Order: sequence, then C-alpha cells, then structure tokens
Amino acid sequence: EGWPRALEPAYLPVAGRPASPARAVEIARAWLGTPYVHQASAKGQGTDCLGLIRGVWRELYGCDPETPPAYTRDWAEGSGLETLLAAAGRHLVAVPSTAAGPGDVLVFRYRPGLPAKHVAILASTASFVHAMEGGPVTEVALTPWWRRRIAGVYSFPGIES
Repeated sequence: EGWPRALEPAYLPVAGRPASPARAVEIARAWLGTPYVHQASAKGQGTDCLGLIRGVWRELYGCDPETPPAYTRDWAEGSGLETLLAAAGRHLVAVPSTAAGPGDVLVFRYRPGLPAKHVAILASTASFVHAMEGGPVTEVALTPWWRRRIAGVYSFPGIES
C-alpha cells in the first residue's frame, strides 16, 4: 500500500544527523540574524518566515518538502484559502496546541476570519524563532498576544523526543 505520508523515504532524517526537537531548535537558532527577504530561504543571506521553516526542513531531511509557488506579501487575503495550514498538513504532523514543545512549528493567524499566514519554530515553552518583515530572524517571547493567534501546531515527521 505504500508508506504513510509522514514516513515516506523523503522524510527520513539525513544519515548521521539524527532529527530531534533539540536539533530543530539548534538549526532555527543558527538562522538568528538572517535578514528578512520576501520569498528567500538562505541562512545568513535572507529569508521570510516560510523560508526559515524550509531551511530547518532542508537541514533535517536534505531537501525541500515541495517548492512553494511565488507569493505576494498579501497572498492569503487575496484567496481566502488556508494555503499555509494545508501545506503544514501535507508535510508535518499535527500536534494538539496543549502538547506543543520545543522544535514544533507554530502557525499563526493574525486576525480572526483571515487565513493563517505566519510560521515559526517553538524554541522553548516561552519563546519562538521567526522571520518578520522589517527585521532579521529573531527569538522572541511567546506572549499572550502570540498565543491567542496560534492556528496550528505541527512537529517535523520522524522526530523523536
């Protein structure tokens, strides 16, 4: 019948580099200071929030999960579709928000009624690493403002605690 989606060979960690929540956080923190560049995914050169997640994925698995189509800064408002949550569901493993832990991917919805359009890596129970327009990749506090906007929590496939 084939591999379950989360266990397909393309999702197996790079040989000799075991995937773990701590490894995902270590990789994300290595991107700190990378300038914000829309649609980019190059550590130290430029990235947006999706590019950060793609970069962590590449270091864990050796390749991108898929090539995202070109997108504008306001892409989600134009279509109204939950494109980001759909992509997360295709490649990551859904986790109850109450079980979120370091190394998990957080998907945020800025306003009720609008599609989710921001992603980050949970670095600790109190902080996350993300890329936002206007600044470099940073680790910031997971304040109540951010917590209220979590639309989904996902773990990287094949990662063991």
